[in-house]
Amino acid sequence: MSDIHELTIAVDLRDEISEAELAELSWHLGIGPRPERLSIVTRFPFVVEDDSGNLVIEDDPHPLLAGRGAASRVGGVLCSALAGRGDLPRKGWSLMARQEIHPDEFDRVGELLCWLAERAHETHLVGDGAVRIGFLRFHEAEVPDVLRVESGQVGWPA
Repeated sequence: MSDIHELTIAVDLRDEISEAELAELSWHLGIGPRPERLSIVTRFPFVVEDDSGNLVIEDDPHPLLAGRGAASRVGGVLCSALAGRGDLPRKGWSLMARQEIHPDEFDRVGELLCWLAERAHETHLVGDGAVRIGFLRFHEAEVPDVLRVESGQVGWPA
């Protein structure tokens, strides 16, 4: 059985993102090259077995929302986009992503979602101080759960 989920992110960001942050965000979305220095999500640890049979932790930075093409488990298409809102009354950035995600990736993706929530336009705030960031749907479910960030934590559904 597969634990794959559909992650849909739709968020408008304020116009307070530095060029370096924008470059890293673009890399995570698969629309830009990897920057030399990572500041949004800085660690990508995973455990491997070395030649002696010892378990070691290595770091393998990879974009978190860069899937493209046909989705393997949730149907539809995987995509990510970022558009400037400079000519609109509310300046900033609009981000949209639809990806497949495994629960093993929740921590790393959660770091990115918390970063996005801190920069989200106030239209994404809900009455209790949380930030509405998108949706998460188990691949066999028909209805997604609302995905919110509150107090620096992603409310991943149980």
